[in-house]
Amino acid sequence: MVFTSVLFLLVFLPIFLLVYHIAPPRSRNMVALGASLIFYVWGAPIFFWLLISVLVINFYCVKQIHTNSEATKKKLFLVFSLVLNLGVLAYFKYANFFIENINLVLGSFGTSSISWIRVALPIGISFFTFQSITYTLDVFWRKHDPLEKITDYLLYILLFPQLIAGPIIRFNTIADEIKDRTINYTYDYKLNGWYIFIIGLAKKVFIANEIGEQVDLIFAQTDGVSVYLSWVGIVAYSIQIYFDFSGYSDMAIGLGKMMGFNFPENFKNPYTSKSITEFWRKWHITLGTFMRDYLYIPLGGNQVSKRMVYRNLIFVFLLSGLWHGASWNFVIWGAWHGIFLILERVFLNNILKKLPSILTVSYTYFVVLIGWVFFRTEQFSEAIVFIKNMFGIKNPIVEMEAIPSEFYVFLAIGLVFAFITMTSFGKKLEQFLFYSTYSNKQHVYLSISSVAVFAISIGYIAASGFNPFIYFRF
Repeated sequence: MVFTSVLFLLVFLPIFLLVYHIAPPRSRNMVALGASLIFYVWGAPIFFWLLISVLVINFYCVKQIHTNSEATKKKLFLVFSLVLNLGVLAYFKYANFFIENINLVLGSFGTSSISWIRVALPIGISFFTFQSITYTLDVFWRKHDPLEKITDYLLYILLFPQLIAGPIIRFNTIADEIKDRTINYTYDYKLNGWYIFIIGLAKKVFIANEIGEQVDLIFAQTDGVSVYLSWVGIVAYSIQIYFDFSGYSDMAIGLGKMMGFNFPENFKNPYTSKSITEFWRKWHITLGTFMRDYLYIPLGGNQVSKRMVYRNLIFVFLLSGLWHGASWNFVIWGAWHGIFLILERVFLNNILKKLPSILTVSYTYFVVLIGWVFFRTEQFSEAIVFIKNMFGIKNPIVEMEAIPSEFYVFLAIGLVFAFITMTSFGKKLEQFLFYSTYSNKQHVYLSISSVAVFAISIGYIAASGFNPFIYFRF
């Protein structure tokens, strides 16, 4: 069940919000947990008991980390918890990838391949695994005491707004809100959440969905298309993935606010970045901060020699690429970004500081676009063919039907809103929509507008058979 389905928008969400808000405060966590369990079972019933078993074991393991006075035992339980969480992630997400590569090596030597039944991937496994890890490490590092009730722990991990695709919420940042959200439980706060949810819905339905079908058609031509269509395809994909993922994040953040939670921001106009370093402060922010705080800094961060800093950066981004999916193309995508982060530290930043903003933003967007080719294609050979076509190195042998004019309209709208904060008007618009306190009169206008957008979105979803979600199984 995704947020842009009619079932979620017209059945699940209204019933949940009604029950949640009429329930007494002490019962709201149980209502939210019950809804989250239904939400997960609806999408992946066969993995439900496995997930619950792993979470229950981890909950009591972390309790031992907190209560044990012996340092050795604390570390043993820490290792057990990390192995449990990472082991489950490794098996379900990477077992197929590992066996496929082993069989390729065996095949090259003429040896029989390993027989294997492919493992299905549970939805949201990367996100709830990372949150389990933050729970373990935040308690071990004494950033926060563990939760007393197992139901509160299950709520933290399984809370349905962020279950499928984040944002990744670190335990120490939300632990107190799980126990008490009364400070955020105001009409203004909940209405702001509704507006943000509608903005996210509009991003997904009116931009990502509207250009996504043509993107799929362009990338389906694995033998190549023209230079023009190659660039149209990758630019459109950059807009699709941004509005798809940031739209989902906005919907999750908005839902959280309607429940009294304050989820962290996950995107902040990443395509306006003036370097790849800045891009990663604005794209999938919660993943970047997770990798920084739970991997890069423990490895030494910037407090080591330059050579070790570069090693840490490339290692973190290789793992970041692999986290996105079990494919060499994802690894290459991570390495591509890691290499430019290193180059910027070595010498590029000194050059970028002297250039006008239009050139630095263009440089960053160009690097990101090349990276998206590897992210979007399934095989390395497909990525190389696509890049060759982008630069006219290979003549196209496939002619596509004319792209509908509506596609260009929605792509243009997406591009405008992707870069709009480079203007003073765009900055004011962003401030008003996301960070302002509204008067009663403004609430009336925004409420009417948001209901209208909601109704139109339902119409678009019902009329269209194309409603993908890129990050659904990450």
